[in-house]
Amino acid sequence: MHPLITPEVLSDALSAQPATVVLDVRWRLGGPPGRQDYEVSHVPGAVYVDLDTELSAPPGVGGRHPLPDPGRLQEVLRRAGVREGGQVVAYDAGDGSVAARVWWLLRWAGYGEVAVLDGGFAAWEAAGLPVSAEVPAPLTGDAAGDVVVRAGRMPVLDADGAAALAQEGVLLDARAAARYRGETEPVDPRAGHVPGALNAPTTGHVGADGRWLGGAELAARFGELGVSGDVAVGAYCGSGVTASSVVLALEVAGITSAEKPAALYAGSWSNWCALDREVATGG
Repeated sequence: MHPLITPEVLSDALSAQPATVVLDVRWRLGGPPGRQDYEVSHVPGAVYVDLDTELSAPPGVGGRHPLPDPGRLQEVLRRAGVREGGQVVAYDAGDGSVAARVWWLLRWAGYGEVAVLDGGFAAWEAAGLPVSAEVPAPLTGDAAGDVVVRAGRMPVLDADGAAALAQEGVLLDARAAARYRGETEPVDPRAGHVPGALNAPTTGHVGADGRWLGGAELAARFGELGVSGDVAVGAYCGSGVTASSVVLALEVAGITSAEKPAALYAGSWSNWCALDREVATGG
């Protein structure tokens, strides 16, 4: 399954493939909760999954959005109806930077048939496709999914690994340029970036229409940063969420692959700050 899917292809898949599960993961840094948007309007049949409480462990030294407990993640996915042999499509409000967390987590869990809706809910609405305010009931018993989470199927970095990769390979910082340079920091206690990391904001993955750039365009963008298939590469962001979209973009670009994906510094800047590691500023 290609990691990106258009609204039109998803619409056809929902008609032809009953085992397709759609997950709505709209979320905003600082709120309000994405569930409010979901309850007003969403892709018909989509199940809302909360980033803070269902796709992450409680915040702490590990970061603001640590990886979830595998058993907890399995429960969440089964209640949403995710089944072995089916497929999952995740969407957020637009650019895929949050929906990529689901893509990454399912790949980490050993589930390969997962994609991000290109352009998110905004693209679905722009295509004139139907929406709904009906909230499906959580599935239980025989109606629930049977997915088995087999954690550890994607490479994960800790702070030491991130520091080493920034010196020996390429570590990409997915945050906005001003946060990377240390000019502002709206969330975490310290401003700046991991020494040696390069800035690759998630906003650069999409065009003016909100859709993802093509593989060749993404490859050219990463190539300007010195990223190629010959160098080890990883990504981080504020809390490990939007960096997942860098991992996805590298795969779309053909620089990495499903068999050899980029690494994710799961704790990201929030973990780096909590450990009081060395900070770099400037560009």
